[in-house]
Amino acid sequence: MPTEAIRSIAAKALEEKRVGLVIGFTPGASPLITQPAFIEESSAAGKLIWNDFCVGNLAKHLLRRDKKIGIIANGCASRNIVVYIVENQIKREDIYIIGVPCQGMLDRRKIKALSGRKKIKDIGTESGRVILSGDGFTKEYSRRELLRESCLYCRHKNPVIYDVLIGELTDENKETADQDIELMETQSTEERLEHFRTIFDRCTLCYACRNACPVCYCPTCFTDRTDPKWFDKPPASGDAFTFHLLRAMHCAGRCTDCGACESACPVGIPITKLTRKLNKDIRTLYNFEAGLSIETPSPLSVYDMEDPQDFILTEELKRKAKTITS
Repeated sequence: MPTEAIRSIAAKALEEKRVGLVIGFTPGASPLITQPAFIEESSAAGKLIWNDFCVGNLAKHLLRRDKKIGIIANGCASRNIVVYIVENQIKREDIYIIGVPCQGMLDRRKIKALSGRKKIKDIGTESGRVILSGDGFTKEYSRRELLRESCLYCRHKNPVIYDVLIGELTDENKETADQDIELMETQSTEERLEHFRTIFDRCTLCYACRNACPVCYCPTCFTDRTDPKWFDKPPASGDAFTFHLLRAMHCAGRCTDCGACESACPVGIPITKLTRKLNKDIRTLYNFEAGLSIETPSPLSVYDMEDPQDFILTEELKRKAKTITS
């Protein structure tokens, strides 16, 4: 089982002084919740777990530390580690990665909606089915029915880099990963604009999405600057919508579709629908996905004359630019 293997590997790494800290998950306040665990002693490795609710992106906790760190990483967390390496936020040699192939995490909001007011005391899985039980009830659902949206459309379930791998690599799902985005693309520009305006109207600008996002690591976010003051709290017209558009553009070419932003949102806004659309555009235009190679920076952070730029330069201006640079 992943949990026992994680505990054993973490304890050994700490005993051998290979790392000074292991970052993983530990149980939360209910069976539907886990929370980050920061283990510094091998005797405490027994607190670590791996289950269907390890939804936070642990890579977020790697930044600004002064010791070698061990971390439990599935596909999206490992990709964020790669992004940090590419963006010179961490060094590969300072991270000991315990890779875990991922079958996708379950969405506690979906589970709560299906179970109503009944308290869930136990969750079991068997042959692609999820069994929920509590006082006087037992319900069974298909695993896919309860997956988080980002996990439902995940393209990279396996860790892309690791020092030790727990279990066997799993099959990826790249063929149908963009189905919902492709459906959205059949809408007109006006329809899409209205769709996003409507869903972001619920935003309270609490910034939980920003705080959970692994690639939102600026020491001072532009939204927190007061001179000039960028944003007012709702109901100031348009500020929430503007915030999400600007944040999404900041993450374009860097987002790994981990869904941490959406999981953290207290009002259930489907934030990843916007970021996944941008990721699809980056993949289509530049044949690039964030976090797959420590050698390749985001195409939006570098400049190449061969980049698609028809929306900026006419053919004549492109020829002149090439003449100047040659």
